[in-house]
Amino acid sequence: MRVVIVTESFPPDVNGVAHCALQTARHLAARGHDPLVIAPSVAGDDETDTPCPVVRVPSLPLPGYPQVRVALPSRRIAAAITAHRADLVHLASPFVLGVRGMTAAARLGVPAIAVYQTDLAGYARTYVGAGEAAAWRRLKAVHTAADRTLAPSSAAVADLAEHGIPRVSLWPRGVDTVRFRPELRDEALRRRLAPDGELIVGYVGRLAAEKHVELLAGVCALPGVRVVIVGDGPSETSLRTVLPGAVFLGRTTGEALARTFASFDLFAHTGPYETFCQTVQEAMASGVPVIAPAAGGPLDLVDHGRTGLLVTPHDTDAVTGAVRELAHAPALRAAYGRAGRAAVEDRTWAAVGDQLLGHYAEVLGARTAVVA
Repeated sequence: MRVVIVTESFPPDVNGVAHCALQTARHLAARGHDPLVIAPSVAGDDETDTPCPVVRVPSLPLPGYPQVRVALPSRRIAAAITAHRADLVHLASPFVLGVRGMTAAARLGVPAIAVYQTDLAGYARTYVGAGEAAAWRRLKAVHTAADRTLAPSSAAVADLAEHGIPRVSLWPRGVDTVRFRPELRDEALRRRLAPDGELIVGYVGRLAAEKHVELLAGVCALPGVRVVIVGDGPSETSLRTVLPGAVFLGRTTGEALARTFASFDLFAHTGPYETFCQTVQEAMASGVPVIAPAAGGPLDLVDHGRTGLLVTPHDTDAVTGAVRELAHAPALRAAYGRAGRAAVEDRTWAAVGDQLLGHYAEVLGARTAVVA
């Protein structure tokens, strides 16, 4: 099968869309298919180890958020789809580049699957206090044009249905349970992060307004607790002020990230707009209990009272209270960690990739039936 993946972001970018697109390309290649990626250009050299060719489309950094790049209009998209002789176009979190990919696929008569992955309406509410309706209109246009939309969580499926988007199916995300594992807990790293033996509460993700990392301020004030922040983004400067005593490690990837995850005592996610929340799965695979908002993707991932705790979104006191509840309960934390690891052991990228191939086959079969 010849598949063109049109993605709004791709490594060396570090985010959920880029990671999922890379894993999709890897799985297609591993199963003997022929993928091609179309993605925005990146700043500097692209040193990504990719399993397939990547066509880069000219892009500009988003004002105020240079880690995010927005693709410019380009004829390369239709030309690349045509040259690849695509059987199917996979649109990863389509909004700018993906809209153009959908237009090109429709014009060429190539079936398309659109993967919903980013709560853009929530982002609009966060950054401009408006624009949700416009974001949903754009999302609805591209997803309605697709042969099938794949949503990563039951909350996302319900959200799309509520906004009138048809042909929505559930497709979750995988996790690398070989890379992320409890055995990587590093006592030397823990001593560097918490030299007085503090309980380590970690956050991993972008440092941006929509993530509401400032909700960890109350946790920073708890005695015997050390907050460790992994990631970068436009909010870093302000967060260093509102999270006194927190350790900021910056962007961390690969084995270093896996060791850091496994060395946490608790993982706290604060963003209320997650359609899935991959870092929650990575924490669970690392055997670390999770505290997350009772909204969006974490509702599917965190079994409240068994693998972690779900708390009221946007509530500093709720996050602080959950940490306080688990801080002096090591046996309970260990039980949550073991249950979390067990819950994700079968959620490999290979298993999830095969589910995706099933969706591809169904879409192609439906197109064939219509033509016949």
